[in-house]
Amino acid sequence: MVGPFTFLDEMGAAVFAPGQGIDVRPHPHIGLATVTYLFEGEIVHRDSLGSHQAICPGDINWMTAGRGIVHSERTSRTHRETGSRLHGLQLWVALPLADEEVAPSFVHYPSATLPERDERGVKLRVLAGTAYGMTSPVETLSPLFYVHAELSAGSELPLPTEHEERAVYVVEGALRCGADAAEPGRMLVFTRDARVSLRAEKASRVVLLGGAPLDGPRYIDWNFVSSSKPRLEQAKRDWQERRFPTVPDDELELIALPES
Repeated sequence: MVGPFTFLDEMGAAVFAPGQGIDVRPHPHIGLATVTYLFEGEIVHRDSLGSHQAICPGDINWMTAGRGIVHSERTSRTHRETGSRLHGLQLWVALPLADEEVAPSFVHYPSATLPERDERGVKLRVLAGTAYGMTSPVETLSPLFYVHAELSAGSELPLPTEHEERAVYVVEGALRCGADAAEPGRMLVFTRDARVSLRAEKASRVVLLGGAPLDGPRYIDWNFVSSSKPRLEQAKRDWQERRFPTVPDDELELIALPES
């Protein structure tokens, strides 16, 4: 974990021929917020609150599961007919102890609402939290930062110093930080108080993330995050016994609980 971030999944880059797409059937979450961000393509989000939202490149989709939510992620009919590309990230943010069982919620932030600037060969967008003198409008429940940076070859980017825990994940290109090098798919996690600078060996796309340490340990089991192992077991039973709410207009399918 880095700050409250507990999980990172890179989607793609994938190319779908006409007739193809993604179909992530309805599935549950507790104790976390899912944060979805696309570099290209589109995903249609539906959830048990009745939300129905197309996620486009540059948008932030912030879904707080709290005590329990169900959602699906699919390719739209239009993109399925024409074929499409898809590339993006979904991160999970563990909720503070006091907020693990809050009512679920969903907020969509269009790309145009997120602050950005160009600086010495680096394009910065603050997706959530505060960094590089900019603050995102995304509402969070704990101190954190999440930044999308595009670096031209040879450019340098200092790591934010105002957050205790920090990391960088390379999406494209190649970075060097002192003696360490990072290619796509690698994450560098930095020690506290380290004053370091990232150098792009070639044109690179990265995300920087972190924040304050979590207020205690967290456990992950399938799609569930909690400070309590018995709570994870209860969530699994609730899903098996169909006690979670359904997703309007997407009630016919679901992802079964994996066998132990």
